[in-house]
Amino acid sequence: MNENAASTATKTPADVEYFKKEILANLIRKQAHTPDTATPHDWWTAVCLTTRDMIMEDACEVRRVHTQENVKRVYYLSLEYLMGRLLENNLVNIGHLDNVREALKELGQDLDQLIEEAPDMGLGNGGLGRLAACFMDSLSTLDYPAIGYGINYEFGLFRQAFSENQQVELPDGWRRFGTPWGICRAEYAMEVPIYGRVELEFDEFGHGRPIWKDHRSILGVPWDIPVNGYDTSTVNFLRLWESRAGQDFDLGVFNRGGYVDAVREKAESETISKVLYPNDSTQAGKELRLVQQYFFVTCSLRDIMRRHQAAGNTWEQLPDKAAIQLNDTHPAIAVPELMRLLVDEERLEWDDAWAICTKTFSYTNHTLLPEALEKWSVPLMEKVLPRHMQIIFEINKQFLENDVEARWPGDSSKKAELSLIEESMPQQVRMAYMAVVASHTTNGVAALHTQLLRADLFKSFDELYPGRLQNKTNGITPRRWLKACNPELSGLIDRSIGNDWPKNLDKLRDLERFTDDESWTNEFMEIKHRNKQRLAAMIQERCGIEVDPSALFDVQIKRLHEYKRQHLNLLNIVTQYRRLLNNPDLDVAPRVFVFGAKAAPGYTLAKEIIHAINAVGEKINHDERIQGKLKVAFLPNYGVSVAETIIPAADLSEQISTAGKEASGTGNMKLALNGALTIGTLDGANVEIEEEVGKEHCFIFGLTVEEVEELRANGYSSMDYYWANQELKDTIEWLTSDYFAPRGSFDQLRHSLLEGGDPFLVLADYASYVETQDKVDAFFKDKKAWAKSAILNTARVGKFSSDRTIRQYAEEIWSVPAHRVEA
Repeated sequence: MNENAASTATKTPADVEYFKKEILANLIRKQAHTPDTATPHDWWTAVCLTTRDMIMEDACEVRRVHTQENVKRVYYLSLEYLMGRLLENNLVNIGHLDNVREALKELGQDLDQLIEEAPDMGLGNGGLGRLAACFMDSLSTLDYPAIGYGINYEFGLFRQAFSENQQVELPDGWRRFGTPWGICRAEYAMEVPIYGRVELEFDEFGHGRPIWKDHRSILGVPWDIPVNGYDTSTVNFLRLWESRAGQDFDLGVFNRGGYVDAVREKAESETISKVLYPNDSTQAGKELRLVQQYFFVTCSLRDIMRRHQAAGNTWEQLPDKAAIQLNDTHPAIAVPELMRLLVDEERLEWDDAWAICTKTFSYTNHTLLPEALEKWSVPLMEKVLPRHMQIIFEINKQFLENDVEARWPGDSSKKAELSLIEESMPQQVRMAYMAVVASHTTNGVAALHTQLLRADLFKSFDELYPGRLQNKTNGITPRRWLKACNPELSGLIDRSIGNDWPKNLDKLRDLERFTDDESWTNEFMEIKHRNKQRLAAMIQERCGIEVDPSALFDVQIKRLHEYKRQHLNLLNIVTQYRRLLNNPDLDVAPRVFVFGAKAAPGYTLAKEIIHAINAVGEKINHDERIQGKLKVAFLPNYGVSVAETIIPAADLSEQISTAGKEASGTGNMKLALNGALTIGTLDGANVEIEEEVGKEHCFIFGLTVEEVEELRANGYSSMDYYWANQELKDTIEWLTSDYFAPRGSFDQLRHSLLEGGDPFLVLADYASYVETQDKVDAFFKDKKAWAKSAILNTARVGKFSSDRTIRQYAEEIWSVPAHRVEA
């Protein structure tokens, strides 16, 4: 069914007729509508079902062969999958985008308009979830048998709106009316125990065995979403768990008049899969997060074990048939859970079970921020998962007595440093440490990130387990992030170097020969301009701001966090605004600053930064004195579908985190692939992007990791920078005056930068950043030079395909061979 994915531009009359017939059939049979009564949503659903039907034919055959041949699978455990919309991407992958477009045209419908009917799937938030989605695409494209496990969130994170320039969080009811992509697998539902107590039960010989008693039960119901590869028959799937009550309804309580109490258990149980990342600023929020993580982990492990047993395998064979990847620390509770299942339920000896665990698990670390390494208090763990806390204590005891003692005999300080239990008040379980100890491989996600893990965060673990810590630089799928989201540029590339580059992104190097071809360069930049026109229309529609597509589009799109330093960008905007007010005739290229970001509901400083950006933008956008030379647009509710419009239109990619804080980043890769030049620090994957595209084709500024460490060691004082730089001082004073918002609105931001010590060195990098932005302005005016750099960015980032990353995981961590099935 997937024979011509490489040539989606080919329309075949027979295929067009086939799709017309199937779409109409699904419209009538599944939607109960005829063409004259169907709404756009009905048409969209019919097209999705038609596409899904075609994919599922391959999926069933692939699953049959995988089961018959008892293949080794990758099991990817992730709390997030930022999938976006699926219809266009799936049609690209099966090679029928143009056939479906033509079929719908003949039926009087427009595919692009129908695609807009779909909400983004609310299954993720930031780079972690988008990376997982890219990895699933590559696993299928490269024919690796795989299942991605997660949670089928009802509301996702939240839908972002702005009121009086401030973020407002609204429910994201993305599957309020269902989704045509999800398939309920009720036959594989799992019962999940939580809370309760542990009691020793003795046999006739006096041997005690711990029994988990008086626990509550929750039902985990799986929903499958097929993930089809590009130019292949392989279809893997996401299996996402939805929580339901073990008992939906207490009729006795209801009949006695307790109408609310009768459904209390149902409401509490279904809360688990309601939202991604419940606000953990309260104790109840923390507890819900722990329950949520355990819920999806135990459902997933039980499902893996069910499949393993059904194939007739022994438990000793589990590492030969299953590679379980922990995507960050959220699934780390899988370690004690697998031990519990093997020891308590399957009656394996402890040492045998531990050997199986350490050969099966591998762990990806995604952060260099110590405060972001997840910890759970021992009292909370004992309350929610009492048996698991016992198992963690035993894992820690054996780890310290065996591994640590053997390497550092009698060194109690080293034991305290590496212990899985932090001796604080109360005690805390260090989940990242547990993941490292229980995994045969731990990997970082960029060369610099891994280097810093070895040198700092996991230094002693690297000494204890030499070679266990690897690097696997992140990647992105070019199918979605160029072929689907930038079809005009994709078409130009096809005509210029052939159409096999989506599975071999290094072939884009062949584009380098066109940098001196005036006609080709003009076409490349004309495509960029049309993409900017589309983004300008979106900005007009969603923000009410008119922007000039010929201006420099300066883009920062990523989760709102202090270390990503959107407030550094803001300080530069205010600086440029001041300069223009002082000299309205200043010769600068018109610039549009485009933001997209959500702040966690409990992260008040991040929300204040959003408020400040919007307030400054409101003043700038209505100030006729600056003659339209600056505009600021903060697009609300940033997500994958919004990114698919922003990224092809970007001229400048803001990657300005404090050096040593960003693990990798993947937005930097997507923007460079679509011809945006990077302005950034030498942080995360920026280092490798600079190596690939060349120093002269990006703008690097600011302190290096070594300089950051030296500055901190010598005693950093942000006030010194404040007093030493008059322009910086004036910028901060103006920003926090009553010019942009009532006085006091940005006091927390001001305190963070000044009295609070500026933890992410915004002021230390300010002068270098502003100076580099001036260089950007001068370079943008040289249209020929800018075009050459844009083309070379697209041509030279082939390394950052997620296909390369997944091959490395498969060969160097998972030991999973590709398994192509000809369906």
